[in-house]
Amino acid sequence: MNILDQIIAHKKKEVAARQQRVAVEELERSPYFTAPLISLKKALLNDAYAGIIAEFKRKSPSKGIINKNADVVQATSGYIRSGASALSVLTDTEFFGGTNQDFLNTRKANKVPILRKDFIVDEYQVIEAKSLGADVILLLANVLSASEIKQFATTAKWLGMEVLLEVRSRHELKSVNVLIDCIGVNNRNLKDFQVNVDRSFELAELIPKDFIKISESGIDSAKTIHALKKAGFKGFLIGESFMKTEHPEDACEKLIKEIREFK
Repeated sequence: MNILDQIIAHKKKEVAARQQRVAVEELERSPYFTAPLISLKKALLNDAYAGIIAEFKRKSPSKGIINKNADVVQATSGYIRSGASALSVLTDTEFFGGTNQDFLNTRKANKVPILRKDFIVDEYQVIEAKSLGADVILLLANVLSASEIKQFATTAKWLGMEVLLEVRSRHELKSVNVLIDCIGVNNRNLKDFQVNVDRSFELAELIPKDFIKISESGIDSAKTIHALKKAGFKGFLIGESFMKTEHPEDACEKLIKEIREFK
């Protein structure tokens, strides 16, 4: 069983247990349940910003602990002050060290688009994301069937959220539907966690022009970002290269400055 299979098997058990503890009706009583959308699409189309979706991630299955001391509010608020367009917050605990409270703390501190980064396997998690104040959910094409993607995306849109569909191959693009807002190309293979940014360039021309393109993982230089922009990408999800530093927000600021000065 590879790492992704382990994550999904654990996630299904975790979500089933959480459903027993917290009913949907309780989630719907969250003050965020009627909050208006802060659009990721609009943020990424704003040329005044660099298109960085800055991520808060404490650990990963491949690297172990990345940053156990970072404060989620300090880091995410710093990301935005540095010029990031949006935020991504890991809420998976077992494999990535995140929590729903991390997301809530981030939501309270920042009025920008926030992606709830997790492994969604059940509609319950979509409703839960809205209760946390998420503007965007992530759906994985290599985990979900086309019908599940459509079902979860329908629920997300009904709740007033946008949908980021993550793909890694030409075949997975077949899962795209009209309810998807953004298509993310994950440069990291979630089965063995190897990274290859060329994957984004290979799939760029195959992604329909109606969708916002986002490149995810393995991005750490202004040169790479400018090349990806030329290939049509508007968003760049970056976490590890920021989080592995003592002050992630400073690393974000440095990269955005380099992007603006790049020639």
